[in-house]
Amino acid sequence: MLREPLSVVVITFNNADTLDACLREVDWAEEIVVFDSGSTDGTISIAKSHGARVAEHPFDDYGPQKQRAYDMASHDWILNLDADEILSPGTREVIEAALVVPRHAGFRLPRRERMFWTVQHRLSWRNGHLRLFDRRRGGMNDVEVHSAVEVRGPVKTLYKADFVNNGDGDIATRVEKINRYTTGMVAYKLRKRQRFTGIRMVAYPPLFFLRQYVGKRYFLNGWAGFIASVTGAFYAFLKYAKLHEARQSARSRTPKH
Repeated sequence: MLREPLSVVVITFNNADTLDACLREVDWAEEIVVFDSGSTDGTISIAKSHGARVAEHPFDDYGPQKQRAYDMASHDWILNLDADEILSPGTREVIEAALVVPRHAGFRLPRRERMFWTVQHRLSWRNGHLRLFDRRRGGMNDVEVHSAVEVRGPVKTLYKADFVNNGDGDIATRVEKINRYTTGMVAYKLRKRQRFTGIRMVAYPPLFFLRQYVGKRYFLNGWAGFIASVTGAFYAFLKYAKLHEARQSARSRTPKH
């Protein structure tokens, strides 16, 4: 049976080291859209070598940039990938079957993380992400920090499909990303007036570690799973520590009467 035509959409910025592998696994789609924000490496030439439609726009924020890319697509059904993500073997067949007379507005794909020198075990917990959707029924929301796709209608998880996120190839890259991301969250959390940051800073990191290592079965990934759980707990600690620091600094600058 015929399925719905598919546009694969990827936003890029200097992703020459990962883009070829990403696009190689989706060259069966009717269209590939690469929406770039000013790459200076070989990203554009790699995209064109895969027959992608390429457009450029200066990056202002993640959500708006993604939505511009979706608006550029020719087809209603969109598969949204990052430039460092790769569909696993067998995922194409699951996606194509889902697009034969689809009864849902979107589909979640489980994501496996690269854990430094290895890839997440399939039996450890894989978070589902809404990556395949009908753009007539949704698009990017306007959430300030964790902007994501939202759709109007039922959503189903395709458990037999998944993709691999190759973003963190080593511990240094993971820690650098944690530091950068938690710094970016401070202003947002200050506006949210989140309370009990001291208690959260103490209590949440060990709970996060146990949830990852035991609850999500990261122990199946050996030492890589242990390190990933510890760095995740460090992320949980750092976001509240930086928020606490920002509040203390603001109080120290307030004139005392």
